[in-house]
Amino acid sequence: MSKRDILHFEGHRFLKQRLVLSILSQRPVRIDKIRSDDTNPGLRDYEVALLRLLDKATNGSKFDISHTGTSVVLRPGMITGGRIDMDCPVTRAIGYYLEALVALAPFGKEQMTAVLRGITMDNRDLSVDTLRTATLVNYRHFGLDAGVELKITRRGAPPRGGGEVRFICPVVRAVRPLAFTDAGRIRRIRGISYATRVSPQTANRMVEAARGELNRFIPDIYIYTDVYKGAESGLSPGFGLSLVAESTTGALVTAELCAEPGDAPEDIGGRAARLLLAEIARGGCFDSAHQWMALLLMALAPEHVVRTRIGKLTPFSVQYLRDLRDFFNTTFKIAPDAESNTVLMACLGTGFTNVGKKTI
Repeated sequence: MSKRDILHFEGHRFLKQRLVLSILSQRPVRIDKIRSDDTNPGLRDYEVALLRLLDKATNGSKFDISHTGTSVVLRPGMITGGRIDMDCPVTRAIGYYLEALVALAPFGKEQMTAVLRGITMDNRDLSVDTLRTATLVNYRHFGLDAGVELKITRRGAPPRGGGEVRFICPVVRAVRPLAFTDAGRIRRIRGISYATRVSPQTANRMVEAARGELNRFIPDIYIYTDVYKGAESGLSPGFGLSLVAESTTGALVTAELCAEPGDAPEDIGGRAARLLLAEIARGGCFDSAHQWMALLLMALAPEHVVRTRIGKLTPFSVQYLRDLRDFFNTTFKIAPDAESNTVLMACLGTGFTNVGKKTI
């Protein structure tokens, strides 16, 4: 197959990852039948916003959208980075857009500084807290963490949002090969209990409920309370809890929960803690929310065998493996470990290099 052969997919599911992989691999992609059978066919506002964001982050990318919005063709350009400023639709949280930038930003021509405004937390996408305390910290396993920063300027709860974050990511020439197979044992748990436009006691009530569940297993627990008032609290009341467990080998396991109408702070704290315990039980060096990140950066590694251990593959990760095969011609060796109920993943890196980075 020629490098410039266009890849064809159907449906709106996995749209974001396929557009991102198209840019990284420089392979054109066509996605048809986007909600073609829906009463409201075509792209949603947040998907159109994602296309705008990818256009801002690259130079020379060409997006062709059909008249009905049910078909998209992307002919990718080069990742440029630089300054990006965007108001995100409140139909999806900022995490939806930041995940795309997390994959692209290290391989730009210059440092990326992105300011995004919208909803900072919901139960559909990763919150900005998890992105800051876990996703970007996971960069360190690939040598990408130097100078990376995510600052929460304002929080914005659903439905109206009003939050703002600043994401800064320097560029690298190549990622470091991964050899991370020892998940270790959980040694401490940290978290952030946040509240906007509600009683400050709400955050403390979530902390107490979470500690009631977690103290039975580990004593080293510290959950920060983050209460916002005034202009920094966004446009809607809301509260939630983000938890991160760290192992003796540096593996991070995350869980989070955002309040919906009718939820009590004690319910959120207890449920979030139980979600974290369930995620810990899955095992592995990367939790289910970050399996995609490990798989992508393993595929982009130098031409060495790279390995890691993860818990049971999620359906999303299974599709991600198929898409990595289509875009990069990369296949993984998957070896289940019945004793630990985990999966050992290994592949040969593609030798991806950032051709846009200026050499000194």
